[in-house]
Amino acid sequence: MTTRLSLFNSPLLLGFDQFERTLDRIAKNSAEGYPPYNIEQIGDDGLRITLAVAGFTSDDLSVQIEDNQLVIRGRQTDDKSRVYLHRGIAARQFQRSFVLAEGIEVVGCSLDNGLLNIDLTRPMPEPKVRTIKIEQPKKSAGGAMPRTIDVSADGKDG
Repeated sequence: MTTRLSLFNSPLLLGFDQFERTLDRIAKNSAEGYPPYNIEQIGDDGLRITLAVAGFTSDDLSVQIEDNQLVIRGRQTDDKSRVYLHRGIAARQFQRSFVLAEGIEVVGCSLDNGLLNIDLTRPMPEPKVRTIKIEQPKKSAGGAMPRTIDVSADGKDG
């Protein structure tokens, strides 16, 4: 049996299970190398993902959001009428996924000179402060505080 070391197993980090699953998914996808891509910041709240998709037309590409993932797929078909003496550029298909943080939106997509640009916006969250009221235990009708009685397993009061 192997024990898995987790970054999120601290008792101070509650509810981060989804982040851990997302990191696992990212680690599995990071091994793929085609097509190459850049991610750049454009403005204070904007991002641009650029994929090098030379030889693909807009009909060969699809860009979709599936749950919290941006999924780009490319599918080229072989032109059977061509006779190649040397084939160094293969017609290939690909799928590239990017996990999007909560609130990130795709605002545009364009194909220019073999580069697919996908523009995203990341709205800046407003800080939230909330005060939680501390409740006092209710008193019983006689004015006394309710009391807990421990009962042992053999039925005798302890």
